[in-house]
Amino acid sequence: MEHDPRKGLERLQEEVLAGRLSRRDVLKRGAALGLSAPIVAGLLAACGDDDDPTAAPDTAPTTAPQPSDAPTATTEAAPTTAPGEPTNTPAPAPTAAPAEPTATADPGAVAGGHGLLRLLWWQAVTIINPHLAQGTKDYDASQICLEPLANFNSAGELVPCLAEEVPSLENGGVSEDGRSVTWKLRQGVKWHDGEDFTADDVRFTWEYATNDAVTSTTFASFRIAEDVQVVDDYTVTLTFADPNPAWYATFVGPQGMVLPEHVFAEFNGANARDAPANLAPIGTGPFRVSEFRPGDTVLYERFEDYWDPGKPYFDSVEMKGGGDSAGAARAVLASGEADWAWNVQVEPAVLAQMATGGTGVVTTGPGSSAERVMVNFADPNTEVDGARSEPTTNHPIFQHKEARNAIALSIQRDVINEQLYGAGGVPTSNNLNAPAPFVSPNTSWEFDLAAAQALLDSVGVTGGDLIFQTSINAVRQKTQEIIKQDLEQLGFAVEIKAVDAAVFFSSDAGNPDTYGHFYADLEMYTNGPSSPYPITWAERYRSDQLASKENDWSGVNITRWNNPEFDVLHDEAITALDPARQAELFIAMNDMSVNEFVEIPIIHRASVAAAAADLEGFDQATFMSDIWDIKEWRRSGM
Repeated sequence: MEHDPRKGLERLQEEVLAGRLSRRDVLKRGAALGLSAPIVAGLLAACGDDDDPTAAPDTAPTTAPQPSDAPTATTEAAPTTAPGEPTNTPAPAPTAAPAEPTATADPGAVAGGHGLLRLLWWQAVTIINPHLAQGTKDYDASQICLEPLANFNSAGELVPCLAEEVPSLENGGVSEDGRSVTWKLRQGVKWHDGEDFTADDVRFTWEYATNDAVTSTTFASFRIAEDVQVVDDYTVTLTFADPNPAWYATFVGPQGMVLPEHVFAEFNGANARDAPANLAPIGTGPFRVSEFRPGDTVLYERFEDYWDPGKPYFDSVEMKGGGDSAGAARAVLASGEADWAWNVQVEPAVLAQMATGGTGVVTTGPGSSAERVMVNFADPNTEVDGARSEPTTNHPIFQHKEARNAIALSIQRDVINEQLYGAGGVPTSNNLNAPAPFVSPNTSWEFDLAAAQALLDSVGVTGGDLIFQTSINAVRQKTQEIIKQDLEQLGFAVEIKAVDAAVFFSSDAGNPDTYGHFYADLEMYTNGPSSPYPITWAERYRSDQLASKENDWSGVNITRWNNPEFDVLHDEAITALDPARQAELFIAMNDMSVNEFVEIPIIHRASVAAAAADLEGFDQATFMSDIWDIKEWRRSGM
């Protein structure tokens, strides 16, 4: 029988309201159900005080997420979930890991000595500033040398990084009214140039990311905070205009990395993309950049003054970009030329054959992303002030909902999954596939060309020319071919366009082939939330986030769909504290995006990577990048 997490939540709420559970019981049950922090906090508040002084969100045990199917935030978020029923994917509860988890490895460990770590990202890095990034590859390259205040591990726990501890109601870090959170920062941390890391850097990063002139791609994560107040050199308080159920969305994870004020202060404006540090970053991370060839390779060396004693274990890192997913997988699994291949989007039979090479293993982890087709609501063929696909225009075909519906009916999701993903995914009808309490039970999908044709006839659409674009990848090109064949049966002439991933996910405002420009009718890539409370992920549908020439195509709403009704739902979700209402809102937002055919979900993807047989210490976490814990990576037996 299929498990429904919503029923488990309802039963838990009933027992809390009846006074039958202690705070410790709530924490354990909430973790088992995979509930997010806002939900757990609401249940704890309903408990009131009890006689269990040890029950605290930052020390509660959590259960690791059960397998489900499938970056990032981000734009090409690396999928990080094993296959299974999407509705069974527990959301990591943002409790805190045991104190100082990152500084208590083998007390006799010595940094370095494990040689060169060779990483293959088949999408090449173009910029090493996470706040101007346009894809997972840029966030990942940044997180090797820059750090956030905290991260999520695979057990769903918040792990402090530049923070000394994770804020909670019990330690006074999170206010009872939900309007502020105070972070105590780690002392003695050095930037790679020897300067001290302080609270001023944290506040500056917030100012930078929320500066309209910067056009930061992490704006949504930071605008949640109304202000960031420096209490002292190692304490900051974030205040919110309203009670905030997602206080941990700012300064946490891939989009939360802190920038050095002394390096970026003079580039906090329209000249942000001119900063030399975008290509030669100064961070606090375990490795520092020694050489960067944009669109090709990043070389890092161990930072000897890193704040975590005895780490990192590797002496240097090479992050090689470009090529294709199959080639990256083969280099790890068959030839042993690399240690890690990210986002192995390779046909199951081909991957299985590679894995017989013996030099590496295929590894999967939980995730939240879905491969999807985006529908352009603007006209990619009409020029406005030197730009196309401007929000002021309407797509001649897809302005009709019936035509968008016809596209959805023309996609054989089961065939695509069986032939191209196998155990690496499952067909899905939802754009939001994690966390579990927010997964909609209301949607469905079907393949029906006759129904699609009838819808087109009803609005007088008799086919037409369509450009369908995505990044270069064998699985994606074969997906395009399957979809093209069916669309052509409806009278469309489909031109398939494949763009090098380094270009497609580039932040280059002058390049017309980026996914943000969307100078095509349809485009495809993977996307998913980078937080268990996906409020910033849902920004992608807001009418005030439309990508355009005016904002250098940094707006996260690349489809140019404009629906004020969605904005109302999203506005309420920003401050909603009631767990049941939170679920209602996110389900409604998902259903609106699905039923209006803004984005057409295809496959809820697993995180599939290839690792060298002697590589250990990695932790594939649902809402994180592959290398979030790279300082823990090591070679076995050393």
